[in-house]
Amino acid sequence: MSNDDMELVRGSGNVFRDFGDPNAELEQTRALLAAKIIRVLDDRKLSVRAAERATGVAASEFSRIRSVKLERFTIDRMITILGKLGQEVRVTLDVRPRPRPQLTVAWKRKREARATAS
Repeated sequence: MSNDDMELVRGSGNVFRDFGDPNAELEQTRALLAAKIIRVLDDRKLSVRAAERATGVAASEFSRIRSVKLERFTIDRMITILGKLGQEVRVTLDVRPRPRPQLTVAWKRKREARATAS
């Protein structure tokens, strides 16, 4: 497959929105908070058991975060975990109308697209 066979499409900055997730902002926020938690654990070289001892948060919760199984976590729970890890979390809120979806993800080879257009 050559570069001529692919089209580059710019994303919105939120992969969940780009793929049509109805809770895109929530999922993006959880993913960002999980990444921060994982970074703190990695920087301190903490296993999930050591993190449990340090914070009182169950090791299984840290395991879920490391495995990016975030469905059970609320934003406030993840912020609380960061606080127990000694992190200060500042939340900035910006509310505005949602933009209309502009991204359509479609992969066609250019030759196929030309053949269909003829």
